[in-house]
Amino acid sequence: MFDTIRNHKKYLMGFLMILIIPSFVLFGIEGYTRLNEGGAVVATVDGKDITKTEWDMAHQQESQRLRQAMPSIDAAMLDSEGARYATLERLVRERLLAAAAGKLHLYTSNERLARELQQNETIATLRRPDGTLDVEAYRQLLARQGLTPEAFEASVRADLSQRQVSMGILASGFTPLAQANVSLNAFFERREVRLARFAARDFASQVKPTDAEIEAFYSANGAMFQAPEQADIEYLVLDAAALQKATALNEADVRAYYDQNAGRLAGTEERRARHILLSVAAGATPEQKAEVRQRAEALLEQVRKAPASFADVAKAQSQDPSSAANGGDLDFFARGAMVKPFEDVVFSLNKGDISDLVETEFGFHIIQLSDIKAPPQRSFESMRAEIETELKQQQAQKQFAEAAETFSNLVYEQADSLKPAAERLKLEIRTARGVQRQPLPGATGALASDRLLGALFSPDGIEKKRNTEAIETGSSQLASARVVQHMPARTLPLAEVREQVRERLVAQRATELAREEGEKRLQAWKAGGADTGLGAPLVVSRENPQGLMQPVLTAALSTDPKSLPAWTGVSLGEEGYAVVKVEKVLARDARNAQQLMQEVQQYNQWWASAENEAYVESLKERFKVRILVPEPAAVSTAAR
Repeated sequence: MFDTIRNHKKYLMGFLMILIIPSFVLFGIEGYTRLNEGGAVVATVDGKDITKTEWDMAHQQESQRLRQAMPSIDAAMLDSEGARYATLERLVRERLLAAAAGKLHLYTSNERLARELQQNETIATLRRPDGTLDVEAYRQLLARQGLTPEAFEASVRADLSQRQVSMGILASGFTPLAQANVSLNAFFERREVRLARFAARDFASQVKPTDAEIEAFYSANGAMFQAPEQADIEYLVLDAAALQKATALNEADVRAYYDQNAGRLAGTEERRARHILLSVAAGATPEQKAEVRQRAEALLEQVRKAPASFADVAKAQSQDPSSAANGGDLDFFARGAMVKPFEDVVFSLNKGDISDLVETEFGFHIIQLSDIKAPPQRSFESMRAEIETELKQQQAQKQFAEAAETFSNLVYEQADSLKPAAERLKLEIRTARGVQRQPLPGATGALASDRLLGALFSPDGIEKKRNTEAIETGSSQLASARVVQHMPARTLPLAEVREQVRERLVAQRATELAREEGEKRLQAWKAGGADTGLGAPLVVSRENPQGLMQPVLTAALSTDPKSLPAWTGVSLGEEGYAVVKVEKVLARDARNAQQLMQEVQQYNQWWASAENEAYVESLKERFKVRILVPEPAAVSTAAR
């Protein structure tokens, strides 16, 4: 497919430069970048496209979030077509709600945004003792997530606006008590039933297929007896975890790391202090500031003469509203929790010491160090394993980051073989036989990746046996594979599968016999025949199904009870057939007032959610939502 490009790369690059340079002149770099944004359109909302690039990015972010929340999650599940489609549906819903919020003029005020941020538990940990936000720590927290405060706050504002689209329905959902009880009484209703089961296995002995019948069944159902499409493959995996195992450490490096980081690795030292704060108002004149300092110096002299009175003086004189009532006690805290001038003094004092005056942006502090909670210093030998693991992780991540681009380029540029990439990066070329389009049961690692297998069985991969592109198959793991030999799906000879054909034919005939017998008995019982053969009465409900199979329970609870006894038959597929006789309809079990109230509240939530989903569906029509990617079969089947 890309033979011409690969074989004439130098000429093509020169030709592209001739085209690209004038485009920079005409459109500028920003305009040129826009020409390359996007990719294939996978959905549209309100006339605006969602591209495959945006979909891929959203799924990558969602996968990373889930991996961080659940480190043991199966990578194959995250990489499945169903998971990817679910991400696209969420992305479409977000764009839809954003469009609706804009058209409905649902905006979020600065005051509402501030309240939301104040309620954020993570941000709350960044507040200083006086309640103000440590802005620098806030910026660093967001920077670790690749965000600026402006971008994060814009995202929160947009999310709050989008919530308003549905909140009017979800928050106002209400069902009259009488109506709720009608539905709940029907839902939790009990029924007394008797059953007769006609198991297919009980009829198997009656089926004696002839050779001609076996051959006819085989001919009519060849698809049942196919060997699936398979391929023998070779593949390469670049894996940070494997690099970590192979990393060798120098003893001197391990010892040096211990010397430099022993304190950090042992744990964080915490200190407990009391303080007296005399605050200086913003915009205070030098004279006013000097007056506050003079009062602070007098208090300092007082507590130094009587250190035991520090808590009482703090309670009476400190202007820190959060600690004064506790005698100025700030409890234990580690480095980074206080403003730097305050922290530097606290971590320089000895237990029981009282500091000189400490000036911060809040005013003048007098500090008494109450206690020190230092982690015990651990020996080098006791920490060796932890240090080696940490050093290997650091080196492996560095090696992976350096090698990832080389790996990706080599498997693409030299697509006829994995050997160049293997030799360059000292990787082992692995092989696998009988690989199929879907991961085999028990498959792990790269061979459990739907994306890798999809690329492997692409037309280019099968016909030309090219390397796949480098594909992320796990956290810090890239893989590429190529087909060595491809075996199309084929119908197996009857001689190989005769016994399997016979078993299938017997099972099918036995199921038919079970159904025929069940229907025959059902008609006889309905006509007034003696109900011998039915089991003992059972009282069943959705809360207590008494072990009934779901189709049988559904039939028992949905049969029209206007004329009792009521009869119905239930096909159990390959399991056979069942006849259900409903003899009595019973009220649901008694509830106390609290349980009844909880059920009504739950019903209101269900009803509001149903109304909201109906509203969202109407919005999809209004804003012309279209998903252009076919829904995976597994997802659509599950939805039904």
